[in-house]
Amino acid sequence: MTRGAESFEALRPKLFSIAYRMLGSVSEAEDVVQEAFLRQQRVVLRGDEIDSPRAYLSAVVTRLSIDELRSARARREVYVGEWLPEPVLTDGDEEPLLDPADYAEQADSLSLAFLVLLEELTPVERAVFLLHDVFAYGYDEIADTVGKSEQNCRQLATRARRRIDENKPRFETSREEKERLAARFFAAAEDGDVAALVEMLAADVAVYGDGGGKAPALPRPVFGRDRVSQLIVGWGSQLGELRITLHPHEVNGQPGAMLLDEDGRIVNVLSLDIADGLVQTIRSVINPDKLRHLGTPADVRGLLRGRREQPGT
Repeated sequence: MTRGAESFEALRPKLFSIAYRMLGSVSEAEDVVQEAFLRQQRVVLRGDEIDSPRAYLSAVVTRLSIDELRSARARREVYVGEWLPEPVLTDGDEEPLLDPADYAEQADSLSLAFLVLLEELTPVERAVFLLHDVFAYGYDEIADTVGKSEQNCRQLATRARRRIDENKPRFETSREEKERLAARFFAAAEDGDVAALVEMLAADVAVYGDGGGKAPALPRPVFGRDRVSQLIVGWGSQLGELRITLHPHEVNGQPGAMLLDEDGRIVNVLSLDIADGLVQTIRSVINPDKLRHLGTPADVRGLLRGRREQPGT
């Protein structure tokens, strides 16, 4: 392995962390990071010196992410249904995609809620805000990366910060309390306990589902404690009928779960936003294209079709 490759491998988790927050897509972030490595290798093969691999690679990843995000936004305008980021699991023993220190210290900025909120920013605003406020890069380095003056970058960060702070998700509840509430929530969902669910849901709780037109999902968000509790009970009853099992996980730094069919294929991934001792938001990613990095996706339509074809159903 060359010296440049060694530096790249050490930096890969941090580079992926930047690209993933920029793009909200695991596959796109991996492509961007790999392209940055190839560009670094071409520079090295020419015999040119790279004074700081960290600075060089971070800049290339950011610029490529800005370009990718601009084209991705055009695709998202015609996306079928609600668009949610691709979820990542931040627990378990497998080799982490993200820098563990990064998501331990910056778990809130990794949440699906936060990544959705970043969609309100322009690609350059997003880059400046993330590099400064999340990754602690200096404005001088950011200015070189995005091709703006330091003063302009400060203005972009201030504008972005103002927009983010207006709707920034709250995660004041301790990790232990969130895990306990999530365990109670999933147990009540599986048991069909409406009363217990109602007690755990915020009055204005919301559910968002992302099927991308490739798997059955909510056509639009569902709001309100009563409607959401009935929806969750309906989901819970389907788990038993379709022999789907629920496996709690930390999803993007927040409580969540992965749902698997009887063959171990992924049905969907759920993430919970918990604050003030209540479930505030539930996000369900069922689009198979957004789950492939976690394993083999299930054929959800096939599962539902098989249930309808069973005698007596």
